[in-house]
Amino acid sequence: MARGIFSCFGRPSFFPRTTTASSSSSATADESSEEARRCGPVVVELFSSQGCATSPVAELVVSRLARGDFDLEMPVVVLAYHVDYWDYAGWKDPFGSSLWTVRQKAYVEALRLDTMFTPQVVVQGRSHCLGNDEEALLATINAAPRFPALAFQATFAMTEPQTLQVSLTGSMRSKAGTDEANVMVALYESGAVTDCPGGENKGKVLSNDFVVRKLEKLCSVEDIMIGKKSVNEVVNFSLWEGFNRCKCGAAVFVQNSQHHVFGSQSFKLPDNLS
Repeated sequence: MARGIFSCFGRPSFFPRTTTASSSSSATADESSEEARRCGPVVVELFSSQGCATSPVAELVVSRLARGDFDLEMPVVVLAYHVDYWDYAGWKDPFGSSLWTVRQKAYVEALRLDTMFTPQVVVQGRSHCLGNDEEALLATINAAPRFPALAFQATFAMTEPQTLQVSLTGSMRSKAGTDEANVMVALYESGAVTDCPGGENKGKVLSNDFVVRKLEKLCSVEDIMIGKKSVNEVVNFSLWEGFNRCKCGAAVFVQNSQHHVFGSQSFKLPDNLS
């Protein structure tokens, strides 16, 4: 059951892919398989809160999703944003942020929904479902559009004790519609464990993966020319207390003004980060 600020709404309808047998089905399948290999991951964004009783189940589902526990046709990039609008209910989520509440609100408006709720999953910025509904989540991911994989080269450096510099170089491989698009970089943390002494999850030990700690715009790209628009940019992240590179990673994705995602890529932080 989803928890919403105002009211809940019905589960969305999904339109799974169908196949039709033909004499050329084998060749078509081979072509589709090759095209799928060339495509990049699907971006799965979870909006969650430690103050929401139904969010822990969704957190587990997306963690399993990222580990490859489900039979999916494509890889995924999972990002979990902890909103702050449940902080009044007896427990303040240590990862909660008004920035992520604003991000979810933008999706709610773009998707023309009636309310904000947790746990909500948004896929490729285009469709959504309940985060704790495993069947709906897999159907939404399988039905999502895919785009050529990003092919950035990334370098990481600690320019100051609490500043991580991420440098990205490469070319865009698909257009992001006809309007402006942003190349976004998210820094996330996995393996977070929290004892929850209050709120709806009182007495539980909560485990959270892919928690977005920072999100920055790398650059803006207008009317991207396939293979011709080069990116050579740097973004700096102010790090949090207790930062541990072994638990963190970075994700890059292209998103236009309609909030549609047009390609993504993820990186592990290097062992020799210094």
